[in-house]
Amino acid sequence: MDNKPVFDMVLFGGTGDLVMRKLLPSLYQAHAAGLLNPNGRLWALGRKDLGRDAYLQQVEAEARIHIKHAFDVAQWQSFCAWSEEGRLDGKDAAGFQRRAAAWAAQEKRGEVICYLSTAPRYFTPICRHLAAVGLNGSQVRVVLEKPLGTDLASSNAINDAVAEFFNETQIYRIDHYLGKESVQNLLAIRFANVLFEPLWRRQWIDSVQITIAESLGVEGRGEFYDGTGALRDMVQNHLMQLLCMVAMEPPASLDADAVRDEKLKVLKSLKPLSDEDVARQVVRGQYKAGAINGAPVPAYRDEADVAAHSDTETFVAIKAEIQNWRWAGVPFFLRTGKRMQEKLAEIVINFRAVPLELFPGSAAAAPNRLVIRLQPEEDIRLYLQAKQPGNDMAVQSTFLNLDFCNVFHARRADAYERLLLDVINGKLALFMRRDELVAAWEWVTPIMDYWAANNTEPKLYTAGSWGPAASSALLSKSNTCWHEEL
Repeated sequence: MDNKPVFDMVLFGGTGDLVMRKLLPSLYQAHAAGLLNPNGRLWALGRKDLGRDAYLQQVEAEARIHIKHAFDVAQWQSFCAWSEEGRLDGKDAAGFQRRAAAWAAQEKRGEVICYLSTAPRYFTPICRHLAAVGLNGSQVRVVLEKPLGTDLASSNAINDAVAEFFNETQIYRIDHYLGKESVQNLLAIRFANVLFEPLWRRQWIDSVQITIAESLGVEGRGEFYDGTGALRDMVQNHLMQLLCMVAMEPPASLDADAVRDEKLKVLKSLKPLSDEDVARQVVRGQYKAGAINGAPVPAYRDEADVAAHSDTETFVAIKAEIQNWRWAGVPFFLRTGKRMQEKLAEIVINFRAVPLELFPGSAAAAPNRLVIRLQPEEDIRLYLQAKQPGNDMAVQSTFLNLDFCNVFHARRADAYERLLLDVINGKLALFMRRDELVAAWEWVTPIMDYWAANNTEPKLYTAGSWGPAASSALLSKSNTCWHEEL
């Protein structure tokens, strides 16, 4: 007997970029790996009616790019057999009635997952219409894609509206970075090894860096991005969630609320930023023309659908502080940017230097570092000092490497596949609870307010670089530097 849950997954925004590039390819890979109940069904609903065959052809073209060598024609045909496509406007009440009637005509099934891969303005009407046709019972789960608002007020408005129709335990606020293998491995490294947990505190850690860098620009999303910016797009969600994973206390268990309670404590312990703090501890940047991989790229203000005199930031660096006994005095440096030198996401734990220098040479002075790489490849490196071969007691920096690709030969699920499986199985631990979202917005709001009140112009940086010089200066004040500058 197959103990995998039977489910119907309804993808709103079914013709959109996220569904095409990420969600359906991820679901296919889960299907091909035998992780989904064969009686599951997919419904891709959007405002365009492409017809089922044309739609699946378009999805297959995207899936082949994303899946690459793992694509199997027979498995794809099997996957397509339980995939449906249709037209549904999120604001069309009659359309929901027709859909509900069609679903009601079929046998009673298991869980119903409504994935809202749409603009946030559609969240409320979609949830209202789902409730009106009875699709908000305990068996229904709703997945919300970011951005959940543009500030605290709009975020609260969205969450208030969704909460009218769904309980908190039915709401899955997705952040795909939490689905990455190396992020989850961070919990194992910290809490399954006596080696690290005693050192994971201010007495032994000098500073922490969390970077999410992209070599891409706005890629046809100029209108959206120009009204959003890096702070809202990356810092308020991805970077702050990674910060929580690094800094949280050991949870009582791996149950959803136990993990999320500890993450919330981190957010509540962040030192509030005054205007003076924002001026000294936050760098706002925007890329100008440059080159990526030897090819010229335009300035942000020259991108399509971007205002000619836009002051929207494409880069943010922040020095954050956590006011609790574990982390008091340890700076956490957060950084994200577009058109950076390379695509990179990593967490760097810089340990304190040894108390007494015994070995000659500058290399010996290099402190230990733990580097957790999230992308493009996932690995974990522990940098330490070792003696060079020879008669002299000279040491040099080297590293121990946990390369997931080479060490673990089992198939690795991508972030969206893992999170989609968690939704199907009713696991909430890797999804944001509402109070986490509120706390994150509360912390970044002073930054937005200061920028608006002072007309803060972004500092320009050349596309293909590591950001404005002020970003390096921010770390130099704490006698450290970014990992790539070592």
